[in-house]
Amino acid sequence: MAQPLMPHATASWLVDNTSLSFEQIAEFCGLHILEIQAIADDTAATKLTGRDPVRAHELTMEEIEKGQANSDYSLKMLKGPEQVRRTKGPRYTPVSKRQDKPDGIAWILRHHPEISDGAIGKLIGTTRTTIAAIRDRSHWNIANITPKDPVTLGLASQRELDALVAKAAKAAGIEAPTDTRLEGDREALLEQLRAERTAAAHAAEAGEAGTEAGPVEHTAETLFRQ
Repeated sequence: MAQPLMPHATASWLVDNTSLSFEQIAEFCGLHILEIQAIADDTAATKLTGRDPVRAHELTMEEIEKGQANSDYSLKMLKGPEQVRRTKGPRYTPVSKRQDKPDGIAWILRHHPEISDGAIGKLIGTTRTTIAAIRDRSHWNIANITPKDPVTLGLASQRELDALVAKAAKAAGIEAPTDTRLEGDREALLEQLRAERTAAAHAAEAGEAGTEAGPVEHTAETLFRQ
């Protein structure tokens, strides 16, 4: 039988928020009934933060209500949604995530203004009217909208967002940004290698001339030569 991703945290939430029996919770979470008893008595070795299995789409309230009505009922885990190929038409967004759409739209408008409203609508599953309202800050809930990455919110996959950004940038004639964060480190490394190469050449010349060279410091280049 499938088990929740975080069984102990899930058990803690079920103990605190439902009237399910310890046997039902133990069976659903794949734990021993004594572990459930310890969680209920706050004698578990680690204090747990409850994890809501309903919000995690592992259990429905209907299942919980069935279990509370019948102590012999075995809770059934929700089967995760299968990955399906996108088809034409608006994207379906679970009810639990629809409230996050404005945040995702605001993030795209801020970071990728080159993306068209139509493309945003298809990616997020929203309307041009909503996008326009967020853009001109006339949305009814604009005071509570905080730009958040739609990938983090679960509204789109990283691959979909990257493809959309690349397509919009190409259409707008915008070059992809170049990551220059390591340029300074790269130059410093090249400079160090040049200095080591020069020192090695001087040591070789000193050896040919019969002069006594000092101890050779093991650098990255000398170790490689050895």
